[in-house]
Amino acid sequence: MPLKLSLKPGEKFVLNGAVLTNGDRRVSLVIENKASILRDRDILQAEDANTPAKRIYFPIMMLYLDLDQSEGHYEEYVTRMSEFMNAITDREALATCVAISRDVLQGQYYKALIKCRQLFDFEAERLSYVPSSLPKSAA
Repeated sequence: MPLKLSLKPGEKFVLNGAVLTNGDRRVSLVIENKASILRDRDILQAEDANTPAKRIYFPIMMLYLDLDQSEGHYEEYVTRMSEFMNAITDREALATCVAISRDVLQGQYYKALIKCRQLFDFEAERLSYVPSSLPKSAA
């Protein structure tokens, strides 16, 4: 099934490892066969993988884009996912991790990336939690 990709002026995307930039007009492309495609907004730079969920996303993204180095990316993914799953207890987040792992094992890396973004929301919710009042210390 063809993929129609609509691009804004100047929008970047990766196609099978090559970074492409749209010109000065809006354009639509139709990709007729299977290809690894990520829009600029879905690309995470290594230095931006600065949270546990992003450290899971990054090696999955690299598996999707760089099959030549898949063994190293897979090992990194397994390490990061194991660390994350050992640190959380939320059933829904754990179920998402299992679904991501299933997709990775089946080579469905793009699907895994989409599901991994749910972990960003989970993580942001947990990291931004600030109690409205702190308990007073017993003196």
